Amino acid sequence: MKALLPLLFLLCSLAPAALTQPAWARDELVTSARTAGGETVPYVLTTKGGTPAYAVILMPGGSGVMNPRMQNGKLAFGFGGNFLIRSRELFADGRFVAASTDATSTPARILAIAQDLQRRYGGVAIYVIGTSRSTEATMLLAAPLDGQVAGFVHTSSMNGIAGFDPRKYKSRHLVVYHRMDACRVTKPSSSASSRASYGTETIEMEGGISTGDDCEAYSYHGYNGIEAVTVERIKAWIVAGK
Repeated sequence: MKALLPLLFLLCSLAPAALTQPAWARDELVTSARTAGGETVPYVLTTKGGTPAYAVILMPGGSGVMNPRMQNGKLAFGFGGNFLIRSRELFADGRFVAASTDATSTPARILAIAQDLQRRYGGVAIYVIGTSRSTEATMLLAAPLDGQVAGFVHTSSMNGIAGFDPRKYKSRHLVVYHRMDACRVTKPSSSASSRASYGTETIEMEGGISTGDDCEAYSYHGYNGIEAVTVERIKAWIVAGK
C-alpha cells in the first residue's frame, strides 16, 4: 500500500489540470454565417478551449463539397479524409480555431464565415487555406478578399501556382508542398517556382507514407503521416506574421 501512495498523489495532483484543459477538440455545426444576400453558409467549427487569436478557414480539394449538416442527430459531412479536414483538430489548439467548409471561389461565402468568426471571437487573424483543387479557389479569392483576411495558405497547389504573383497583395501568402508529390496537376516544381519567380514564402515538406492514387489524400500529396508537423509549420508561419 505504501508503494501506491506516491502514484495516487501524482494522479490527484494532475486531476485539476486535466479538468481545466480539454483533451480533445470539439466539432459543432454552425449555421449563423450569412452572406449580404441572406444565403446561409454552413461550416464545421472545431475548438479546443482557450482564447483564440487566430482562425483558419479550411477548404478540401477534389469536388470540395463537404455539405456539413445534422443527420439523425449527428454531425455529418464529406471529405473527412482530406488532408485539411482530417487535420482540423491539429489546427484547433486553443490559440487557433478551425472552420471547415465547402470549397468556393465566391468571396461572399468566405467573407460570411470570416465575419461570423469575428463576431464570435473579435479581433482574430483569419487565414484561408486550400489544398489541391481548392487552391484554384484560394488563388481566385486573393484579389477580392485582399486586406479583408490576414492571409492565404496554398497547399499541394495546382500547377497554376507557378504563375501566381502575390506581391501586389496586402494579405500574406504561403505555398506549402511535398517534395515527393507525384500528382501530375500539383507538381512540386510549380510550387517551388513561385518562390523563384516572385519570392513567395514557401514550406517544402518531406517524409511520410504514400499509399493509393498519387493525387489522393493518403499519398505524399496529402502529407500522409506528417500531418502534425505540416500543420505546426503552417501555424508557426501564421503566428510569425502578427
